Amino acid sequence: MSGITFLKTEDLEQIISFYKEIIGMEEWVVQSGCTILKHGNMLLGFCQAPVSDIEVTLTFFYSDPKSVDSMHEILEDTADGPPSVNERYNIYNFFAVDPEGRTLEFQTFRHELPPYMDGEELLKGRRSVRHYLDITISQEVLDSVFDLCRYSPTSMNSQSYYFKVINHASTKSDLAAVRGTSSAPIDGAPLAVSICVDPKLTKRPMQDGCIAAYHFTLSAWLHGLGTCWIADMDRDSVKDMLGIDKDHHVATVTPLGYPADVPEIPERKPAEYFIKK
Repeated sequence: MSGITFLKTEDLEQIISFYKEIIGMEEWVVQSGCTILKHGNMLLGFCQAPVSDIEVTLTFFYSDPKSVDSMHEILEDTADGPPSVNERYNIYNFFAVDPEGRTLEFQTFRHELPPYMDGEELLKGRRSVRHYLDITISQEVLDSVFDLCRYSPTSMNSQSYYFKVINHASTKSDLAAVRGTSSAPIDGAPLAVSICVDPKLTKRPMQDGCIAAYHFTLSAWLHGLGTCWIADMDRDSVKDMLGIDKDHHVATVTPLGYPADVPEIPERKPAEYFIKK
């Protein structure tokens, strides 16, 4: 279930232009006299009216301080000052105003968050992460990540996949050395996770494993965690390290942790390129 916050405005065209061009919101639904804008999973509607609703604070939050700083550069003229840490709420934020005087807050949380992304943000935003912060992943977060992975589809609903969490430093180092620079990120993450399949349960072990592994990468990203698909880890040496049966399929062994940095979105080809007629 979702919700929409509607506000009255005396100048619909100006306000829509501001929130689209300056804040970066997108049009979601356009109605007669009202436009609903979208920012991640935030839906904000403005409707033409004789009097504006301005006694409100609209808060936009981002995943990192750099994004807050970027918004401050754009809105510096109306900001109350540079972004700063608010110790009481453990956030990094600043305030500004929109053209009609509404208070705008821009912030990032400085602690773990429950999942909040919408589907589009999740699918567009996921990145391969190779550098991680030295922060422990709580068991609560891990449990939540794996709980969503239960919904990964499998051939004939075989539910043939399983996960092995690797937290021993020596084992991570050994795994990191398997493929040189390609597998090296494993050694720099707090944890690694192997996504495996029992072929006795399915006729499609490779497909079940790859789908489960990608489901895991999305679930991890939804929880603020980075992964990096390390291919060609279906090896006897890897299975010996992890105590996995030789006939089981290893789809990938991925590092897992909070990203130290997130790569920029690379240039993408248009959708038409991928649709063959």
